[in-house]
Amino acid sequence: EKSMNTHTDIKVLDSLLALHLEVNIWTARKKLSPEDFAGATLPPEDLASLGSKRVCDPEVLRVFGTLKARAVSLLDRHGVRFLGGWAIPESQADVIVTELEQILQDFNAAKEDFLSRYDESVRDWIAKHSGWEQIIADSTVSAEYVRSRMGFIWKFFRIVPPDPADPVMEGLKDEVASLGQTLFGEVSKAATEAWHKCFAGKTEITRKALSPLKTIHQKLSGLSFVEPRVSPVADLIHTAFEHLPKRGRIEGANLLMLQGLVSLLRDVEALIEHGQKIMDGTCSKDVLSLLVEGQVDAHVLDAQGDDNLDTAMPEDDMPPIFADMPMQPVMPSCGLW
Repeated sequence: EKSMNTHTDIKVLDSLLALHLEVNIWTARKKLSPEDFAGATLPPEDLASLGSKRVCDPEVLRVFGTLKARAVSLLDRHGVRFLGGWAIPESQADVIVTELEQILQDFNAAKEDFLSRYDESVRDWIAKHSGWEQIIADSTVSAEYVRSRMGFIWKFFRIVPPDPADPVMEGLKDEVASLGQTLFGEVSKAATEAWHKCFAGKTEITRKALSPLKTIHQKLSGLSFVEPRVSPVADLIHTAFEHLPKRGRIEGANLLMLQGLVSLLRDVEALIEHGQKIMDGTCSKDVLSLLVEGQVDAHVLDAQGDDNLDTAMPEDDMPPIFADMPMQPVMPSCGLW
């Protein structure tokens, strides 16, 4: 019996680049001091510490958090978390850089816009908090100081596979070995979000609900060389897409198939196991058929639990055999298996 543990070969570093993203955003916060509460009785410092005060409206800084989230989402879609940043396929570096450069332009434009209105924004914030003007005014900083605290940069690194005999590199080897497990874990998290947002309790969905599945497929396809069972899982999603109607709402057996697929993607151990089964010769269409049957069984159990058997999946809506479904060719291993 084959182990279901994932283990990424160190040779994967030949096809990956490490990317570190650093986004600095001024917090507009300053530490409260006892002088801000002159005359008030405060607890001793070993009992409680003072918090912070905002010296600028946090709403005018929200755009920078949004842009940071946009960059993180981009890297999560294409890469896998690694060494405090992301490991990304070298083949996709140009595409990622193009999008990062656009986010950088938007960040810098927002930064210049904010700084051009900074003094006015601080005055408005002071005016909004009548009676507390002094504790804000005492902590204001210059626009140039704020400029120095805001930035958006990224750096690429190529990591050379270490000498297997060098004990100093054990930590890196462990990080690389766990890349496959990390990738499947990230897929599970994305699938769980998709389940709650698009699939749980639905009797029909629009094609818009396929977007998170397409993102997962794109991620797995780009990182197919990280672990042998990644390609079969990507193939499974592709096979499901091939079976769907080209337009219109998705319901009945097709929806059950997608719900079963998303449920599988949420379960890391089951996902790895099914990936192994496909590697061992089980067709993707057969796996999907089993997933549909599992969803039908779940509907029947729910119906029985509600004493309402009429809501169970009718016999006419049972899934087709997937006999004529085209198969996606197995993705290249890049020499890793």
